[in-house]
Amino acid sequence: MTQPPNDVPKPPRRPVLLELDEEAPLKGRGPRVQTLAEDLPSPADAPPIDQQDAPLPRPRTMEMVTRLVGRPPSRLTRLFLNTGAALFTFLLGVAALDFINRLLNSYPLLGWIAVVLFALFTAAALGMALREWWAWRRFARIDALQRAAGAALAAQDFDQAKSVADNMVALYAGRPELEWQRQRLAERRPETFDAQALLTLAETELLAGLDQQARREIEAAARTVAATTALVPLAFADVAAALAANLRMIRRMAEIYGGRAGAVGGWRLARTVMTHLIATGAVAAGDDLVHTVAGGGVLAKLSRRFGEGLVNGALTARVGIAAMEVCRPLPFLSQPRPKVGNLVARGLRGLFGTDDDPPAGTRA
Repeated sequence: MTQPPNDVPKPPRRPVLLELDEEAPLKGRGPRVQTLAEDLPSPADAPPIDQQDAPLPRPRTMEMVTRLVGRPPSRLTRLFLNTGAALFTFLLGVAALDFINRLLNSYPLLGWIAVVLFALFTAAALGMALREWWAWRRFARIDALQRAAGAALAAQDFDQAKSVADNMVALYAGRPELEWQRQRLAERRPETFDAQALLTLAETELLAGLDQQARREIEAAARTVAATTALVPLAFADVAAALAANLRMIRRMAEIYGGRAGAVGGWRLARTVMTHLIATGAVAAGDDLVHTVAGGGVLAKLSRRFGEGLVNGALTARVGIAAMEVCRPLPFLSQPRPKVGNLVARGLRGLFGTDDDPPAGTRA
């Protein structure tokens, strides 16, 4: 077999273009051959970027806070904690008395100093316990006002509504900043002739200004939680900051509306607020919360921590609204119920120093 000469030029390599007739069937196949352009999706069919649903960031910080505060301990856990605290107090008291007794025998002067200090400490402990009891009793008084107001509105009982209004005036009698509001209520009470009108008047005169203070506290707490979640990368540091901000906000709600919760009472009040929040399904439901976090998915594309901070701030505002409902002596009648979207928006504007308060009564 002879080899072709080397001087014979080879044909150049180039792409081969095959033109197929769309109407001509391929041999042995049957249907028409589709072109490559028809198989690919068109860019015009893709949805706009703004209309694509981005997943919302998970509010891990507020979920942890809700579990820490809202979940009640079991009976065995309560028994363990109570007996442990009682045993520790008993052993500490016996050890202190034994030490003071030996000190009196050895050094009488130092022993009497120890006796005086121990007596002062015991008196201070009893005073703190009395303050906690008084604070919780005052909060129970507000809870009784809420139930009486609901019963008066349901039955349209004017006499019961008058009793609720009198108790509200007595509740805020020791607050000089509400003196003008109490006088206005006393002047306008003869104009009302039914339970709804009287309780609405009491709400307008006594609670409108307190609602504004409560809104400012919620905005500050939501701003703190959102900024902490977005800027603090340390594990559990944002949880601790969010827990402290929520507990401080709930205690401030009680102080604003006259509850004055102490340290132990503040924790019990926080558990009551979280229980109310879970019972009403307000943790993950509500149109205003959905609208607030609607931009969280877009923000999460830019910064996951910032998007999570926005959602945590919205849930903090939810907790604040629930605290208002628990601590408020009356339900929302004529005054607008706060909305999460407005509170978070104002809180974030305050983060950048552009928060300007409108006149009282204009915020929702």
